[in-house]
Amino acid sequence: MSALTLAPVRVGKEARRPVSVMIAGAVLVLVILAAVLAPVLAPYAPDAIDLSASLVGTGGEHLLGTDSSGQDLLSRALYGARTSLIAPILLLAIAALLGVVLGTLAAWRGGWVDTLVSRLTDVMYAFPGLLFTVMIIAVFGAGMTTSVLALGLAYTPTVAKYTRSVALAERRKPYIDAYRVQGMGGARICARHLVPNLGRSVIGYLVVLFGEALMSLATLSYLGFGAQPPSSDWGLMVQEGQAAVVQGALLPALVPGFAIALVVVSFNVVGVWAADRLGSRR
Repeated sequence: MSALTLAPVRVGKEARRPVSVMIAGAVLVLVILAAVLAPVLAPYAPDAIDLSASLVGTGGEHLLGTDSSGQDLLSRALYGARTSLIAPILLLAIAALLGVVLGTLAAWRGGWVDTLVSRLTDVMYAFPGLLFTVMIIAVFGAGMTTSVLALGLAYTPTVAKYTRSVALAERRKPYIDAYRVQGMGGARICARHLVPNLGRSVIGYLVVLFGEALMSLATLSYLGFGAQPPSSDWGLMVQEGQAAVVQGALLPALVPGFAIALVVVSFNVVGVWAADRLGSRR
């Protein structure tokens, strides 16, 4: 009797979302809504310069203050959320497209193909991601587009290795042999059955990587390799606000820095939870 009465309570606790996940999810929803509604919510244009209001503190006209050029920090942060959220998605889309193809190919073909892909990813791992990205930017020039493409290539080996590991386990399942017996080709099995069955695990892993991708792009913008003025990218805002810290004005660097930290932590909390949930349902 005791086991029967305790079982429903245990299942209910397992199904309940942790409070931290709910808070982090609410934060992300608010940030996404703020980015979408930036033209409505922003009190000023993000590039509106007012030198007479340089480094003004919080107040009725500027809720979060202004930077050294008199630009409203709230408006810039709202518009900067767009770049800071969309760019990591594009980056991970590139990494997922290339990484899933390479990882699935290595797991399915095995042999020399698997060895070649493994050696290729090992060579990519020999270079730190940001160093590899800076090398590409040095050749093709700075800018957000180049940064997204370069970091997409830098993240490809990580996604490829993860995809290969889960694809190897999936490839051993009986339904793969059943489709082979029916005469279905390898490319068709992978495209119609194997890769879709990897979807939950790969998506969960990409959600975990989102915070790291956002941080990497912000770092490049801070170093001057990513977004360029007059962009309102958060990483660039931190770099531009650094000089104001010497003058005792912390808000120009603190506002975008806090936004980056808040979104990265929230995505990490939600990402780990989502990865566990999606992985358990495979």
